[in-house]
Amino acid sequence: MFTAVHCVCHSRKAMLNSCNFISQRIARQVLLIWITVLCVTTLLQAQQKPNHLANSTVLVIRHAEKPAAGTSLNSDGVARADKYARYFNPFVVDGATIRVNALYAGSDSADSMRPRLTLEPLSHATGIPLNLNFSTNDPDAFAHGLAAEQHGNHVLVAWRHKKIPALLKALGADPTLLLPGGAWPEAVYDWVILLHFDAAGRVDQQRLIHEPDPLP
Repeated sequence: MFTAVHCVCHSRKAMLNSCNFISQRIARQVLLIWITVLCVTTLLQAQQKPNHLANSTVLVIRHAEKPAAGTSLNSDGVARADKYARYFNPFVVDGATIRVNALYAGSDSADSMRPRLTLEPLSHATGIPLNLNFSTNDPDAFAHGLAAEQHGNHVLVAWRHKKIPALLKALGADPTLLLPGGAWPEAVYDWVILLHFDAAGRVDQQRLIHEPDPLP
C-alpha cells in the first residue's frame, strides 16, 4: 500500500515537474517571439520616418566679425549682417538661385550672441523665423533635429567657427575636404559652405564658396 501511494505521489511530482518545464519553455518562446516582433516593429517604424534632410541644401556660415571684447558684433560685423539680408535673399551661386526658407543660428551663450545677430537682419527682411534652439556645443542634436523635424529645403545656418568642423561631421560632410587642415581659420568671415543632400538624406555634394569682396 505504501509503495503504491509512494509511486502515485512520485508520478504526480514528476508530472508537475514536467508541466513546469513545458510551461517555462513555452513562456521563454513566447517572450522571444514578443521581443522579435517588438524589434521588427521598431525597425519598420524607424525606416518609415521621413528624413527631412532629403533633397535639401544646407548653407553653413560663420557669424560676422567680432570685437576684441564683448558678446556682440563690431561695426564690420554689423555691416556684414545687414548685407546678408540682401546677399542671401536669394543666394545665387554659379547662376543657380537658392531661395533660403529656413534659418538657424547657434543659441546665445555667456560669451557670444553673434550667430543670432548675424542672421537677424535677414530674418527681419524675409519674415523667416530664426531658430535658436540648438547650441553650437551639440552639433549632433542639431543634425538630428534637421533630419527629424520639418523645415524648408534651403537652410542657412550661422555657427561659431571653432565648432563648424564638428557640425560638418554631424551632417555627414568631411571638414578636411572643405577647410584647411579641417579647421575654420580664425581671421576668416567670408566663406559659405554648401552641402546638398540626396533622396536618402546623405551628403552628395559639398563645396566651399568665397563671398564676393565687397559684398553687394
